Amino acid sequence: MTDTTLQHGVHLTFYCHVRARYNNILVTEWLLEQAKRDGIGGGSVFRATAGFGRHGVLREEAFFELADDLPAKVEFLLGKDAAERMLAQVRAAGVDMVYALTPADFAVLGTS
Repeated sequence: MTDTTLQHGVHLTFYCHVRARYNNILVTEWLLEQAKRDGIGGGSVFRATAGFGRHGVLREEAFFELADDLPAKVEFLLGKDAAERMLAQVRAAGVDMVYALTPADFAVLGTS
């Protein structure tokens, strides 16, 4: 196993609701499609089991019934320029969500 060269970039995370939509597409799917179209090497969507946001509404899964609007986050490890392009696309589209941008060092492990 070999490591590729360590890259210096950012960890870009978007926070939204699982059922949030933009142009009849789930926001989570729209973000992944935008990233893929921009040549970003990958991204992941994670759904929470409970959470509350800036409006203070607690949403959580219940045993017999699932909340229909749980929090989700979409994460990317990418270069700073690619992150700025992605943020510009989201701003231009007017999608309502929160994001976090933090410095990150990353590399690929293995030979795939």
